[in-house]
Order: sequence, then C-alpha cells, then structure tokens
Amino acid sequence: MFGRISAIALNTYRESLRARILIGLSGVAFAVAFYSIIVGAYTLRNGARVVSDLGVASLSLFSIAVAVIIGATSLYRELEQKTIFPILARPIRRGEYLVGKYLGTLLTLAVFILADAGLVLLISAVLGGRPVALVAGAGVASLVVLGVAAWRSPLARTYGFIPWSVVFLALGVIFSSVAPTERRVVLGGSALTFLEVGIVAAWATLFSSFSTPFLSSLLTLGVFLVGRNADSLAQMPVKYFGPHLSAAGRALSRVVPNLQIYVPPRPLLAGEALDANLAIYLGWAAVTSVGWALGLLAVAAFVFKKRDFL
Repeated sequence: MFGRISAIALNTYRESLRARILIGLSGVAFAVAFYSIIVGAYTLRNGARVVSDLGVASLSLFSIAVAVIIGATSLYRELEQKTIFPILARPIRRGEYLVGKYLGTLLTLAVFILADAGLVLLISAVLGGRPVALVAGAGVASLVVLGVAAWRSPLARTYGFIPWSVVFLALGVIFSSVAPTERRVVLGGSALTFLEVGIVAAWATLFSSFSTPFLSSLLTLGVFLVGRNADSLAQMPVKYFGPHLSAAGRALSRVVPNLQIYVPPRPLLAGEALDANLAIYLGWAAVTSVGWALGLLAVAAFVFKKRDFL
C-alpha cells in the first residue's frame, strides 16, 4: 500500500513541478523576499525584523495560493485527460490514489516553503552582519550543484529540488545564527504555514473529489477565509448583528478549522511571550492539523469511491 501511495505522490509532485502557475508563484514569492530588503532599508535598525515579518507573511500567502490551485486542479486534470483510468485499472484503491495525490501536493508545498524560508533566512543573515559574498556564494554554489546534477541526470531535474531545498534551508539556518530572533520567527512561521496548508490542501482534495476546479478553488478559498476569521465570527456582538447572524457566525466558526492559530502574533514566534511556549504551541497546532487532514481525507476517499466516472 505504501509503495502505491508513494508512486502516486511522486507522480503528483512531478506534474505539479511542471505547472506554470507554480513557477510563476515561486518567482513572485522570491521577488517579494528581495523586495523586503528595500522596505527594511526605510526603517531604523529594524531591517532584519521587516524582512522576517514580511517574508513569513508572503510565505503564508503564496503557500495558500499554491495549495488551493494544485489541490483543486490536480485530480481534475487526471480525469480530463483520462490518465486516471489506466491507473485505477491496476491493483490500487481509490482511497490510496486520493491520499497519494494529497501527499504529492504536500511534498510540492514542502519544497516551496523550504526554499522560500531558506532565502528569507539568507537575507536575514546578510542584514545581521554576515558578508554578502559568503552568503551569496553559498547560495549560488547550491544552485550550481543542482544545475550540474540536473544536467547529468534526468531524474535530478525533477526530484533534485527536494534535497536542494533542504540544503538551501540548512544554509539559511547556519548563516542566520547572527540573527537568532529572526531565525526563530522564520522557522516557527514556516512550520505553522506548512501545518496550515496541510488543512487547506485536504479541503481542496475533498472538494475536488466531486467538483470542478473552479468550484473547488472557490469553496476552498471560502473555507480558508472563514477559518482565518473563526474567532471573530464566534464573537459577533448581538447588539450590532442581531441574534440570528450572531448564532450563524458561532455555528460557522465551529464547523471549520480555526486557522488563526497558524498566524500567531510575533511575540510568540520570537519567544517574547512569557505565558506561552513555542514548542508546545507547535505541537498542539500539529495535532490539530493532522486531525483535520485525516478526517477530511477519510470523507474525500468515501466520496471519491462512490463517484461514477462514466
């Protein structure tokens, strides 16, 4: 079973990597990371903070966009091109196929998040006092190694980005030791972003199991917006909104995941909140993310199993 799921996941990752929208979003995300240097230059002694805060915010935003687009279109593309039929004709369950598609989407998102977080950390390292030539040389060297590997091996052209993103993040972690607070913020924010997109991708997978890409994207985006405002919906004052709207807001906040926990205030990420522990917070956030993902995938597998392709 694990071999079949892994094969579907790697194939999904390969297809997602070729999508032009992913390349475009990656380019914009990296451009925003560099643009944060210009924004930070207008502040007094807070350039590194601006880079880390803006980097984490853009990382969350673009990761959500990637999760919605890939999660909503990946399965439909297989159905439209009819490549799903020879796959399901083999000894593989529909639930295994759906889980493989979801894990492939998560793998794509993980590479995207690792690479973007590594770039933000390298920029933070330069602003923290590391020599520009040293940091830039290390980053370029990793890209050169990736390019050589891709030139020598066709397999590395697709899957080489996985180890490269890990190495790129590791370089950022090492060099950003001169800015420990910003490193903590970026790493904590990146981890929470991955947990959040795990839920969003699961919703997209559920909706795509029975709907079109446009409707799946719309529904997933709606769930995301409601989840990001779950606390506000649960506390809508009756005085201004009336009893019916207030009750509807509370009910809606209970049936969607509270995604506000994945965008905590900076003091918590920076370790400045005395009444909160980041490690414990990340642990509970991970439990919440895994719980929602498992539940949504179970429902998606049940719906997809009952679906008639004819």
